[in-house]
Amino acid sequence: MTEVLAGIGPALWLGILTSISPCPLASNVAAVSYVGRHASDPRRVLLAGLAYSAGRAITYVLVGWLVVTSILSLPGVSFFLQKRMNQVLGPLLVLIGAGILGWLPVHLPSTGFSESVRARVAGRGALGAGALGILFALSFCPVSAGLFFGGLVPLAIGAHSRVILPAVYGIGTGLPVVFFAVLIAFGARSVARVFDALAGFERVARVVTGVIFIGAGGWLILTHLLGVNL
Repeated sequence: MTEVLAGIGPALWLGILTSISPCPLASNVAAVSYVGRHASDPRRVLLAGLAYSAGRAITYVLVGWLVVTSILSLPGVSFFLQKRMNQVLGPLLVLIGAGILGWLPVHLPSTGFSESVRARVAGRGALGAGALGILFALSFCPVSAGLFFGGLVPLAIGAHSRVILPAVYGIGTGLPVVFFAVLIAFGARSVARVFDALAGFERVARVVTGVIFIGAGGWLILTHLLGVNL
């Protein structure tokens, strides 16, 4: 349980960073545009924003549970990870950090969700907003895939957390939409400026996070693989 509690903060941060990265941010802009269609009714705007965030969170819980359970159920893998987790995590963190900084370009296949499908789903009120959250969550791009599979999944495996940490990550990915839904609901006129500020913050946060990942991975490599006493 201690490992789970210690992982809540990093999982939440990974989720927030995922949501404000360029590719997911574009999806969230579309989601905010959707929830803002009923700006004259603040309750509907907030409900749609919460439903969208819940859709994302549920998706990441299910995908995270499936991946973590599959890995931990393999014969010998759980024991190996308990013994060698720090040795495996070092190089993995360096690779993730390099991916976050854009040094390792990754090309992912399209999920195949057409604009017509998204438009059809988006026309069904709060349930449509939740379904939109599910579709966007499944539309992994290189950065979000790296943060989820390379950041959250090892964190959840290390803490043996099949549900809590993926759920926290999912909540983090939906927080910006809820935030903007609140702004729209209360008639904020500076939404565009907030988006621009968020994009600028993302660039700084991504660099800082990438450097931290590489630094932590380098430290684990030195201490657990090379046996250097620091």
